[in-house]
This record gives sequence, C-alpha cells and structure tokens, in this order.
Amino acid sequence: MGAGTPGDRERQHEAIVAARELHRRFGEGEAAVDALDGVSVTFERGAFAAIMGPSGSGKSTLMHVLAGLDKPTGGSVVIDGTELAGLDDDRLTSLRRDKLGFVFQFFNLLPVLTAEENIVLPLTIAGREPDKEWVERLIEIVGLEDRRTHRPSELSGGQQQRVAVARALASKPAVVFADEPTGNLDSKASDEVLELLSRAVSDFGQSVIMVTHEAHAASFADRLVVLRDGKVAHEGVAGEEEEVLELMKAVA
Repeated sequence: MGAGTPGDRERQHEAIVAARELHRRFGEGEAAVDALDGVSVTFERGAFAAIMGPSGSGKSTLMHVLAGLDKPTGGSVVIDGTELAGLDDDRLTSLRRDKLGFVFQFFNLLPVLTAEENIVLPLTIAGREPDKEWVERLIEIVGLEDRRTHRPSELSGGQQQRVAVARALASKPAVVFADEPTGNLDSKASDEVLELLSRAVSDFGQSVIMVTHEAHAASFADRLVVLRDGKVAHEGVAGEEEEVLELMKAVA
C-alpha cells in the first residue's frame, strides 16, 4: 500500500472504537460479579488488535459490549463516531448490520447454503445488492474458487472459517470483531485464518479486533490489550509469540 495523503494517514490513526469507563455487572448483592470494572480503551482505524486475559478476566464480555451485543452497566462505547448508548434496539441492529462484521469460534454458517451464498448472506438479509467484483475478489483471496458451490458439510473446518472471514468482510464493515476465530482449528488452518485477517488490515485498511487466548494468534496483531479481573492490565505493541507468552505469565 502507498503512503497516502496526510488526510489518509490522519484518518488511519482515528479511533474506530472507543470505550470509556466501561462497567458490566452480572447479578446483584453479594452474588454480583463485575466482569468489567472501569475499562477505558481505544482501537485505531486500520489496525489489528488482540484482546487477551486469563479465564474470567472479562475479555469476551468486553468484546460483546464493544460490538453492541451486550449493554454495559455503566460507561460509553463509540463505534465509527456513533455512541451506542443513544441507540434503540432497531438502530443498534442496523448499526451492527451496516458497520460490523463478525467471526466466531464456531463458524455459524447456514448448512443449506453454499459457500458463496453464506458469504453474501448478510447483504441478502439487509436487502443490499452484493458488489460482485468484491465478492469474486474475496472468494479468490480466501482460496475457495473451487469450493464456492460446496455446502459447509463438504468443507474442512479451516475452509468453513475462511468462508466466515469472507462473510465478515463482504459488506466492507467499519470493524470486524473476531471471537476466538482459531479456537476450533488445527495449527495450519489457524495460520491461514490469521493471515487472512492480517491481510484484511494491511491490504484493505480493515479494522480488526480479536479476542484470543492463544499467544501465537495474538502475535499476528499490531496491538495487544490484556485484561485481568475486569481491568486493563496491559496495553501496547503485541510483539512476537514469546513476548506475548512472557507478558501473559507476568499478568497471571
């Protein structure tokens, strides 16, 4: 990619997602659990960020709140300039449909649809005409030209997850949220999916926020946020796999 204009570079460093003093409490009284306890964090446009933390640290809760899949007990989330707290359910659904892409650990593909039909499904549901050129490019990028008419049961786990990544990118969303996207894959398929997410950032200027418990997966990211007990314990450059492992040992 080229260096771009000063305006492009300035836009690249804008926050695509910003959270301020997020709290999320489950339960009441003595049984209450604070999954998020005053989390403030920003994610830059056009970057690949990973969120890690020990089990129960609040990382999945954070992603669900950032993506508007769960509502915080307190604090604010802004996605691409829109404050989520001011949105009713219909407008929140529209924002998720129009601005967000999702990749999950379990591929969530519709078994009766072909790979290509699953890729364009969010656009079909939204009543939008797919950009055929872009869809063709995605199918080529994820290496599924000869699998486009296959149904999920005819694809390997890695191929299914590549379909899921292409589906997340099909609408050219403002940000892609990936929740343990390699948790159900072998090492070769994991690397293929992580390379795809990295390429989405480097080649297409996509913004990706990934929750993972794997140091290897986090090493593909530009930036790493680590949670512990519902608070931000570390925020900085992701680094190599060994550095991530050392950091996680220190945090734990």
